[in-house]
Amino acid sequence: MTTIKLHNSKTRKKEVFSPIDPDNVRMYVCGPTVYDRAHIGNARPVVVFDVLYRLLRHVYGPEHVTYVRNFTDVDDKINARAAESGREIGEITAETTQWYLDDMGALGAMEPNEMPRATQYIPQMIEMIEGLIADGFAYAKDGHALFRVRAYKHYGALSGRSVDDMIAGARVEVAPYKEDPMDFVLWKPSTDDLPGWDSPWGRGRPGWHIECSAMSKDLLGESFDIHGGGNDLQFPHHENEIAQSCCASGHAEDGGGFANYWLHNEMLQVEGKKMSKSLGNFFTVHDLLEQGIPGEVIRFVFLSTHYGKPMDWTAKKAAEAEATLRKWRGMVADFEAAEVPAGVVAAIADDLNTAGAIAELHKLAGAGDAAGLKAGASLLGLLSDDLGDWAEGVDLSAYEVMLADVRAKAMETKDFSEVDRIKAALTEAGVEVRMSKAGVELLPAAGFDVSKLEGLL
Repeated sequence: MTTIKLHNSKTRKKEVFSPIDPDNVRMYVCGPTVYDRAHIGNARPVVVFDVLYRLLRHVYGPEHVTYVRNFTDVDDKINARAAESGREIGEITAETTQWYLDDMGALGAMEPNEMPRATQYIPQMIEMIEGLIADGFAYAKDGHALFRVRAYKHYGALSGRSVDDMIAGARVEVAPYKEDPMDFVLWKPSTDDLPGWDSPWGRGRPGWHIECSAMSKDLLGESFDIHGGGNDLQFPHHENEIAQSCCASGHAEDGGGFANYWLHNEMLQVEGKKMSKSLGNFFTVHDLLEQGIPGEVIRFVFLSTHYGKPMDWTAKKAAEAEATLRKWRGMVADFEAAEVPAGVVAAIADDLNTAGAIAELHKLAGAGDAAGLKAGASLLGLLSDDLGDWAEGVDLSAYEVMLADVRAKAMETKDFSEVDRIKAALTEAGVEVRMSKAGVELLPAAGFDVSKLEGLL
């Protein structure tokens, strides 16, 4: 069986992945808060953990892997969006949830086995909070329920910081209902105009962190294999998940249980700068798709950088990815996928080295191994039939014949001005022109626009 190695944020080292139960491999990834379109930074963990999901399915079998990714559909950002728009909260979350699924689907991401919504798990959250209070790890005051951070001695192990360092280095909310500034909210009161549920502490709604603990326990058990997300979630979200989950499951002393492997992807930049609306470099996935950048191209660019390194989205990278994918699609069009090449599997199994896997695909393409190329690309979620509409319907054979004829005449007359004119027009339309002793070959490249070829024949 393929050996998978993953960099475990919990231990800060690369480890051989050994599931609790090879017949029931379980992974939880934090999903979106559904109040608006997903920006391209939100999409990076989706693509990263989609590749890991594909790898686990390849190694252990599709029926032996369970992938859970949640939707946060109760949140103050959602409440604010409803207040400013005058729309119902349920209408907003339903719409934005579907937007998210559509946009991630356009990037070739498989849907997880389970996609729970926070509002479906309120009873489980209340039950977990009640248990934490009963065991002294949480307390209730003024309609709030709060977790006692200092009651869990392992707090800070994931992020590598002590509680006192966290207080000194962060803006911590000081509130009269808190025993300690670091204590975090498990439950908070709701006014009549906000979503709320009856609880032992009055009508209210859950804090952010408790939902993931309740949902992962219900769907994956108290202990499971992998927990993933962006590194911006490492603290406080994942730190808080660990604390409340370990205390709720009887592992307060040893800090065990919950997730065995933690994976965090790095952040995304645009043209070398942090993505920001004020800089004008803020893009949603939908924005890029509307600009005509195919989802497969976006995915390729993401996978060209290791998930543990910052990724820089650039127009140049997108253009190069489009040209490569067009070339590869032309190669594999008439081939069935073979067995996934060992080099591709080995690269992905080595801590999701997707850049290394793409290098292996280039080798396969260079060797003319179309079947191997198609199979290897499929493990990365590339070159699939359902992502290929953008590259279909391009027939440049008539232009190849025309250019070949003009070139032959120029060889006799030594006047290549017409050849140069046609080549320039083809290049302007986004066509890669290859001429050799064997003949003329034309390939659609980045920015290909068939309308610019009108009148050339």
